[in-house]
Amino acid sequence: MTPRIKNPFKSAPDGIKAMMALEASIQASGLDHTLCELVKMRASQINGCAYCLHMHATDARAHGETEMRLYLLNAWRESPLYSDRERAALAWTEALTRVADTGAPDSDFAPLAEHFDEAEQVQLTLLIGAINLWNRLQIGLRAVHPVDAARVAA
Repeated sequence: MTPRIKNPFKSAPDGIKAMMALEASIQASGLDHTLCELVKMRASQINGCAYCLHMHATDARAHGETEMRLYLLNAWRESPLYSDRERAALAWTEALTRVADTGAPDSDFAPLAEHFDEAEQVQLTLLIGAINLWNRLQIGLRAVHPVDAARVAA
């Protein structure tokens, strides 16, 4: 794959700075880092963003996430490895990532409201919006994730 724009960060620095400020705000909000990485990965799975999947799987592992929870994330509804709070966040992630199809139904918001206070609901919604925008930037401009040269097939 060939990137469409070599360095989008250099091409639109003010927009990228605004996105980074949003990311910093979400990080400072107190939402659990592991939860945030699961949300970012789930949205990136739905959107098919290899760049973001690589980044967030690497970050999640660095912060102690288990391989099995990363492997089973796409099937979180069928796995007992995720807490009720995580399930509420993942359902909301799916609803908002597919908002044109789902309309963000009350059935997905109710568990969110049960497990997150209003400030957390807003921060989580911002997080989901941000990762969807990052996915669109990376997919649309054909960003290529880092590759370990030792693992590249011959």
